[in-house]
Amino acid sequence: MGLNIIKYINKLGIVSVLVLLLLPKLTTAQLPKVDTVSITLARAEQLFLNNNLQILAEKYNVDATRALIIQARLYPNPNINLEQGAYNSETGKWFQTDAAHGEEAAQLSQLIVLSRKIKKQVRIAETNYKLAEDNLADLLVTLKLALRSTFFNIYYLRQTATVYDEEINALKKVVAAYKEVEGKGYVSESEVVQIQAQLYSLQSEYQTLIDNINDQQSELRLLLKAAPGIYYTPAVNPEIVNADPLAYSLRTLLDSAYANRTDLRIAQDNFLLGKQTYSYQKALAVPDLTVGAGYDKLGSYIKDFNSVNLGLDIPIFNRNQGNIKNARILIDYNNTQLQLTQNTLEEQVSRGLQKAIDADKLYKGIDPSFAAHFDKLASAMLDNYMKRNVNLLTFLTFYDSYKQNIVQLNTILYNKVYALENLNFLTDTDFFNK
Repeated sequence: MGLNIIKYINKLGIVSVLVLLLLPKLTTAQLPKVDTVSITLARAEQLFLNNNLQILAEKYNVDATRALIIQARLYPNPNINLEQGAYNSETGKWFQTDAAHGEEAAQLSQLIVLSRKIKKQVRIAETNYKLAEDNLADLLVTLKLALRSTFFNIYYLRQTATVYDEEINALKKVVAAYKEVEGKGYVSESEVVQIQAQLYSLQSEYQTLIDNINDQQSELRLLLKAAPGIYYTPAVNPEIVNADPLAYSLRTLLDSAYANRTDLRIAQDNFLLGKQTYSYQKALAVPDLTVGAGYDKLGSYIKDFNSVNLGLDIPIFNRNQGNIKNARILIDYNNTQLQLTQNTLEEQVSRGLQKAIDADKLYKGIDPSFAAHFDKLASAMLDNYMKRNVNLLTFLTFYDSYKQNIVQLNTILYNKVYALENLNFLTDTDFFNK
C-alpha cells in the first residue's frame, strides 16, 4: 500500500512537489515590497472619484463637447474680395494705380443663414453635450459596480484564504510531528505520504486562490490609480450581509430606475437628437441668402461703379432629400431603441430583485453558528487525530469537508452582497450596503 502511494506521488512528478515547497520562498524573493493598507468602502470610492483615469478622460470629453456649443452659435464670417488690374494692354504697363488707367474693384458679401439653422445647430450641440454628460454618468455607475464588487470579493476571498492558511499550518504540524518519529514505527509510511499529498493539494489550491486575490487587487489598484506595491485589506462591517432585499418594493425600485438609469437617459437623448437632426436636415433644404456690396473703379459701364447684390441657390436638383429621409428613419430607430431600453430596464430590475431574494433565502438557511462550530470541530479533530483517537480517513475527510463548507459559506455571503450591489447598479441608487 505504502509503496503504491509513493509510486503515485512519483508519477505526479517530484519536480512539481519541489516547486510547491519552494514556491513561497521564490515568490517572496521576486516580488517588490508590499505596503498593506486597510481601506473602507467610503474611502475607496473617494479615491476612485478623484483618481480614476477613465473618469478623468471622460470629463475632458465632456468639456470638449461643451465647447462645440460655442461653435454652433457662431455666424458665418463676412467675405471681402479685392481686385487690382495686373496689365494694361493699351499702355503696356503693369499694376497701374493712377486715376485714369488703374483698375481697382472690391466686393463685400455676407451669408445670411435662413430657416433658423443656427438655432437648430445649437440645440443639437446642447443635446450632444447632455449625451456626453450621461455617458460620463454611465461610466461612473459601471465602474462603481466594478469597484464595489471587487472590494467585497477581495474581503470574502481573504476570509477563505484564512481557512486554507489554518488548514495548511495544521497539516504542516502533523507532517513535522511525523518527521520527528520517522522510522520508529509509530506511524506508517503510507499515512505520512497521504498527509503530505493532502498538504500539497491544499497548497496548490491555496496558490490559485492567492492568484485570484492578487488579480482582484490589481483591478482595485487600477480603479484607484494606486501604486503596484499597494495591497488593500478591505474593512467591511459583516452586518451588511443581513440587509433585506424586500426592504423596498419592486415599484419603488422601478421608479428609481426610471428616474436615474443612465442608459435610459442616453436612449432618451438619442431619440431627442434624432428629432433635432431631422428638423435641421429639413432646414438645410432651404437655401441661404448671400447679400453684398461692390465697387468697381473703371471696369463697368461707368467710372466708380457701386453695386449691391443678392445670391440664392435654386433648389432644383439637391433638396437634401437623402439626408432628410435618413434622419426620419433614424427617429424610428431611436424610438425603437428607447422602447427596448425601457423593457430591458423593467426586466433587469425584476430579475435582479428575484436574484437578491434567492441569495437572501440561501443565506438565511445557514446556521449562524456554522463557521464557529466548524472552527472548534477542526481544532478538536486535529487534537484527536494526533492522539490517534480517529483514523486517517476520518481526519482527512473532515478537513476536506471543513474546507469545502467554508469556501461555500464565503461564496454564499459574497453572492448575497453582490446581488444587493447589482440592485444598486440596476436602479442607480444606493439602496443597500451604504
